[in-house]
Amino acid sequence: MPDRLRVLDLTDELAFNGARLLVGLGADVVRVERPAAAVLSRAETLHWHAGKRIVGVPESAEVLDGLVEQADVVIESGPLEELAGVRAGSGAVSSRWPQAVHVVVTPFGMSGPRSAWRADDLVAAAAGGMGWLGGQPGGQPKPPPREQATQLAGAHAAIAALLGVIARDRTGRGQLIDVSVQEAVAATLETAAISWIHAGRYPSRNGGVYEHVAHRVFRTADGHVAGGYSGSDRMWTDLLAWMAESGEAADLTEEKWSDPVFRWRGREHVDEIVARFVAKRSAASVAEEGRARALPWAEVATAARLPANPQLVARGFFTRILGEGLPADGVTDVGFPFPAAEPPRPVRLTEPRPAPIEAPWRTAHPRGRRAATGTGRPLAGVRVLDLTWVLAGPYATKTLAEHGADIIKIESRHRQDPTRFAPSMRLRPDAGFDDSGYFINFNRGKRGVALNLRTEPGREVLRRLVAECDVVIENFSPGVLAKWGLSYDQMAELNPGVILVSMAGVGQSGPWRDAVTFADTLAAMSGLTSETADPGEGPQGLTFGLGDMVAANSAVLAVLDMITAGRAGHVDLSQLEAMAASMGPAVLEAELGDSRAGGEVGGSRAEAEPGDSRAEGESGDPRAVVRPNRHPRMVPHGVYPTSGDDRWLALAVRGDEEWRRLAEHAGIPELAALASAGLEERRGREDEIDDALAVWCSRHDGASLAAELQGLGIAAAVVATGRDLVEGDEHLAARGFYPVLDHPIAGPVRHEGIVIRMSDTPGALTAPAPLLGEHTDAVLKELLGMDEEELARLRDAGVLE
Repeated sequence: MPDRLRVLDLTDELAFNGARLLVGLGADVVRVERPAAAVLSRAETLHWHAGKRIVGVPESAEVLDGLVEQADVVIESGPLEELAGVRAGSGAVSSRWPQAVHVVVTPFGMSGPRSAWRADDLVAAAAGGMGWLGGQPGGQPKPPPREQATQLAGAHAAIAALLGVIARDRTGRGQLIDVSVQEAVAATLETAAISWIHAGRYPSRNGGVYEHVAHRVFRTADGHVAGGYSGSDRMWTDLLAWMAESGEAADLTEEKWSDPVFRWRGREHVDEIVARFVAKRSAASVAEEGRARALPWAEVATAARLPANPQLVARGFFTRILGEGLPADGVTDVGFPFPAAEPPRPVRLTEPRPAPIEAPWRTAHPRGRRAATGTGRPLAGVRVLDLTWVLAGPYATKTLAEHGADIIKIESRHRQDPTRFAPSMRLRPDAGFDDSGYFINFNRGKRGVALNLRTEPGREVLRRLVAECDVVIENFSPGVLAKWGLSYDQMAELNPGVILVSMAGVGQSGPWRDAVTFADTLAAMSGLTSETADPGEGPQGLTFGLGDMVAANSAVLAVLDMITAGRAGHVDLSQLEAMAASMGPAVLEAELGDSRAGGEVGGSRAEAEPGDSRAEGESGDPRAVVRPNRHPRMVPHGVYPTSGDDRWLALAVRGDEEWRRLAEHAGIPELAALASAGLEERRGREDEIDDALAVWCSRHDGASLAAELQGLGIAAAVVATGRDLVEGDEHLAARGFYPVLDHPIAGPVRHEGIVIRMSDTPGALTAPAPLLGEHTDAVLKELLGMDEEELARLRDAGVLE
């Protein structure tokens, strides 16, 4: 990042990830210590803050204002009432620093009836709908591990920062940018809300079995693997051949199972046979043979073993952190989602170091500001050629479209996007490929061009389009574009200023370069799946494509980084690396022997009353209660049943004073007796506290109880379903998070809204998703100057289909 971006970091844990990602792009980040901030473990401090310099709490507002004057970007996060840079009054908010790109991350956004509500990761994941999707049927809902809700919010904060810089360079003005953690989560659920929008139903937690894709975690002879048989027909036929070779295909060789609809309906039977096949083999051998057969299978890796992953090692993914008391060559941390120009891989960072508050930045002068050149959305005038399909790529280009980019989406009947063509992903009853609910949500705001890239004339048209676009985003297998005469070097000959972002599963290089991956296999490789296990049980996996959206946000960040710096080039983005980068301090904890500041992490077991509906462990003891949502620095911290069928409340008590207020408010003798207990005493009696809270919460309506607790300054929220988000959340409704677009076939349809809310250059949803090839003629005439005769010739040759 030439003219290094100066970033002032005023974040708490809601947006730690945003500042870290900007460090990974070479930004010069100065962090201001926050009063009464949570004490992080050594691993947490190194992971979130390495590469920064730290200044003490400013003695006055004027000193803080002086720091802001020297910065390009300010990232601030926390409860609305605790923010230093936000003025609230008369129902509106404004920035104390209007000249700056001021990104603010709050639990629920800076407007709306819940703007003052508090949340940690658990509560935000519950309010945003992510918590509902994890856990066993009948057991506590639980969000994905490693604070994915707040990491998503942080990624959006980093994207917002670069959008703000691009806008400032166009308009000459700073602006206030509002990011809600709840909305960052709600936009990242794959089908939770859109299933309700399109089908009047929503997925529920089921222990990790994908609802619309035949993938899951399977037990092996010595561990676990993730895999399945969705996707192209080859995924099924080659898996079947593998099982048949050893005589373990049972009745699946019968002709009826070749029908994907019949196979989907009989999934339970198919999974049973696949499970028996896998159970006889080691996890490593299943993964290795799967890669050799180009099938999507992966071993479920742990954080401790992640640094030995040959693919990640070969690509220089891991970061080394140097610091006092550490080995001379430092310690290993997960790296950043993609190789950036600065700092180059392998990245080496130092532990956060103190800096003088008078002159904290290394660079001698503020980053130069370009002259104002226009108005409108930040990416207006940027044209993107979208060669992606399924979820990760389309989610990235959707985000670029929201902020003004012109997206030219290339599709074909001959390379059928499952989100259009797979019946299980259409969501809408009796939908066809042009009104698939899944496709509609993730492809709004794009222009659709039908182009058969299996033909040479089709590839020639593609080459001509490359010459007319600023950015190309693709997720073909490595080497495909080169075979078509469209490697990056060849693209650069056609268009010297082009930015190419490749989104292969594991990257364009390395020993696993040709691995076929799905979201679940990437999560398994990254270490995340291993941490979905309840104590004493096997990993459950995730039931939605979190990894796709993590990779998508990384792709957006990569594009914006290149645009901000005025660079052309090729970004080799590995979805595996993006997912591994979201493991937080897990690898450092394994190396340092750091158990996240003490306490049992990930849950514990306790005796339950007979008839307790919570999930039982593998021990088979029906009284073994799984408590998966505990936290090392907060007690109580969990999810508790409320009145109603399968209704739950997430609750996070931060500090002794909040605990006292809760204990007194509940009016339960067991809690009142512990009202003065400190954290360590509460941790020693956590089972007792949780049991009492479960009984108390079960007597109350969850929404009313959440509002009561928030009124006491205690973070709480209902664990939202897809229906709750779309129809029952007054706050999301007040913020207009599910806007309606009129689709030519589906009619008026709600869509998941825009997460990054820019005060001066707001994003917009401008058009519904295109019908297949809807804009082919218009785009080819506009960009390539084709006439009717040439279009007819291409159409007759089967090129435009």
